[in-house]
Amino acid sequence: MTSPLGPRRLFVAGVVLIAAALAGIWLIWRVIDRDSDPLTPDVHPTAELVARGGYLARAADCAACHNAPGGKPFAGALAFKLPFGTIYSTNITADRDTGIGTWSDDDFVRALHRGIAKDGTHLYPAFPYTSYTALSRDDAVAIKAYLFSLPSVHAPARPADLAFPFNQRWTMVFWNLAFLDEHRFRPDPARSSQANRGAYLATALGHCGECHTPRNTAFAQRTSKQFAGTVLQGWYAYNISPDKQSGIGDWSDTQIAAYLATGHAQERGSAAGPMGEAVSNSLQYLLPQDIAALVSYLRTVTPQPGEPLAAARPVTEKTAGDLGSRIFEGACAGCHEGNGQGRETPYAALAGSQTVNDPNGMNLIQVLLAGATFRGKRGTIFMPNFASAYSDAELAALSNYVIAQFGGKTGQVTAEDVRKGRTEAEPAPISLNSSE
Repeated sequence: MTSPLGPRRLFVAGVVLIAAALAGIWLIWRVIDRDSDPLTPDVHPTAELVARGGYLARAADCAACHNAPGGKPFAGALAFKLPFGTIYSTNITADRDTGIGTWSDDDFVRALHRGIAKDGTHLYPAFPYTSYTALSRDDAVAIKAYLFSLPSVHAPARPADLAFPFNQRWTMVFWNLAFLDEHRFRPDPARSSQANRGAYLATALGHCGECHTPRNTAFAQRTSKQFAGTVLQGWYAYNISPDKQSGIGDWSDTQIAAYLATGHAQERGSAAGPMGEAVSNSLQYLLPQDIAALVSYLRTVTPQPGEPLAAARPVTEKTAGDLGSRIFEGACAGCHEGNGQGRETPYAALAGSQTVNDPNGMNLIQVLLAGATFRGKRGTIFMPNFASAYSDAELAALSNYVIAQFGGKTGQVTAEDVRKGRTEAEPAPISLNSSE
């Protein structure tokens, strides 16, 4: 008599074999489905190549990660605090001992396209090679030529401080197999040439998704949620999809262009924190046609619905004269004015800002605690921090007053939120003072 377990075991074995076969096919496909980088002799760095590389390095915002506060340009050592430890950016000057001075063009391209250093070490995707993999070889080589034209800096790399197993770099082989889409940028025939240029700037060079796209449990970007917004190092990177309720779909082209090029858009607020740095280090230096290309591309992205932000409204009456109101009158109204329109500079305007339309006040807390300084083409904008001037409860009350008065919403900021924000807020050398 046949055992009833026999057919069941055969069925399970068959399922396992099929799963193993499918996994093998997937693995083979992932290995072969990528654009190759043929070995090529180094390109002679002409003045034209260096100049183009300088523009591309600005567009790629290399300074944001490789310039540490108080450090030399591109010498690295900027800390990235992660849930499982801290890593530090590396020296990308041409120093031969501690930088990339011995790297060939092929070495540099491999690092950008595959996340592998000259010595074969796997880089962590805090370095956005998952975006840079779409860069053309010509652009990558131009960036290297620019970096090699700058003064070299002797700055040994700081070792990463990560918990096991995240300190095992070899495991990135498997992460890359699962999440690295190793293809160069391919224009979308359904988009205009302008929008395709914007797509290259936003997704490859500017790597906007690294901040604005949510991540999965493996810390890879959730491409189905492109630009839907997410939290990054204590700041909320807003939804920049064309959704009209929670994104930038109801912004005019002029407003988006102004925000990208200057860090401020009338009735929409000003950039701060990481976005302020992106404008200061990178976006303000882009040519007008490239800003226009970014606007054109952002209009074509799939809208990502989310919690709607309240529209700007005129301020006609003050919220009840509570603690927050009294603090605002004494410490804030001198620059921001009682109606939120801002005094002396439009960057001080609060009305319409995304930050004051967020009931959770995440970015508002960061600005109050860290302050802001933005160095733009029009001069320097400065806002002091209030971390030591007021208690957690007082800053929570101030936040809720600002949200109610200028955002038309009921603020939900608590003293505990401010306390938590104190552990994340770090005075940034470059930022702006109204919203992320």
